[in-house]
Amino acid sequence: MTTEEEERTTAPARSVRRAVVGRLSWGLADQAASSMSNFVVGFYVARSLGVTAFGVFSLAWVTYGVVLGASRGLATDPLVVRFSGVSHTAWRGAAARSTGAALAVGAAVGAAVGAVCLLVGLALGGGVGTAFACLGVVLPGLLLQDAWRFAFFAAGAGRKAFVNDVVWGVALVPAMVVAARVGSVGAFVLAWGASAAVAAGYGLLQSGVRPRPAGARGWLREQRDLGYRYLVENGSLSGAGQLRSYGLGVIVGVGAVGAVRGAELLLGPFLALLMGLSLVTVAEAARVLRRAPHRLGRFCLLLGGGQAVAALLWGAALLLVPDRLGELVLGGVWPSASELIVPATLGVAGAGLGTGAAAGLRALGAARRSLRVQLFASACYVAGGLGGAVAAGTVGSAWGVAAATAAGSAVWWLQLRSALRERHRNPIPEVRTS
Repeated sequence: MTTEEEERTTAPARSVRRAVVGRLSWGLADQAASSMSNFVVGFYVARSLGVTAFGVFSLAWVTYGVVLGASRGLATDPLVVRFSGVSHTAWRGAAARSTGAALAVGAAVGAAVGAVCLLVGLALGGGVGTAFACLGVVLPGLLLQDAWRFAFFAAGAGRKAFVNDVVWGVALVPAMVVAARVGSVGAFVLAWGASAAVAAGYGLLQSGVRPRPAGARGWLREQRDLGYRYLVENGSLSGAGQLRSYGLGVIVGVGAVGAVRGAELLLGPFLALLMGLSLVTVAEAARVLRRAPHRLGRFCLLLGGGQAVAALLWGAALLLVPDRLGELVLGGVWPSASELIVPATLGVAGAGLGTGAAAGLRALGAARRSLRVQLFASACYVAGGLGGAVAAGTVGSAWGVAAATAAGSAVWWLQLRSALRERHRNPIPEVRTS
């Protein structure tokens, strides 16, 4: 082969690599913006309310995570798996129905949460019922904003997702200032959700696509082979976090929930990356599967290993933070949160390693395998978190979770290896593109 022929052969490969790096770079930028917003909200609320009220806010945050998992499973995970890298016309139709489904989920669940919390508030009083009622009001905007991010990454337009998160971050500033003047948990929940609604509205302008809630039923019917399994999978993941938080609050106290949330905030950039990982990596893994299936395993290993190493380095840096600086950032939450840095870091590193394999299973459309693994991992998470709390309080719960994520990560990789071997024997793709 002549030099000229070699250049013609390698040029498309270089172009593909540049495109992949570009999409991943926008994904990292978007996650950085999302992490910063979550980081600022968490720290601002922690300093403004104190550890007990921050624990109440954290319970509302965890509950939002459960609903978000349901919305992603039904509405946007199938969009990323089946409509990444397709024609613009196909993407527009799918995005309209997918975002409409997310909006419908938010409205339905928000109404249910609001009604339940109204009854709870009347019966029990206190700030918990009010915070959850406020969460029910803002859920539609929160879920629609998240849906736009998935839709943009499926289209390969990560820059738009990044801009949308920046808009949310900018809207958060005045909203948080107003909430601080009110000084209640419910005010902070409303401020957080209202600023998300601003970004969700901007997503309509960015995409030129209007969500179609009327098409939600048709979308759910068409994607039921993936959607309902992803619903259970995501529900088990977020539900495990909620059970651990509620159980920890009962066993140790609501302040322990605030301490755990404080440690999570210290590791915020990586936790936010893990929560929104499928925005970038599942779409990219699906592209790798279509173009070079033999490279999928290596892609997932680099992805998971890179996250694990980065989390360990960040955790090591947190150990060097002086108490004075920690108290400046977290206020009264710092002393209890700083005790959890080591186990929390190990837990995030284990989860990061496992998400590489999870992205591969999602790209393969191996919903049965990923569902089984997630159910196992969620059971380990709850058992480790609550068993550790009974044995050694908040610190024991953190170590139990670290052990559980290590076990779950190992099973994720075993299942990915089996799925790749199965696909090698039967090369018919599991993923539909239309």
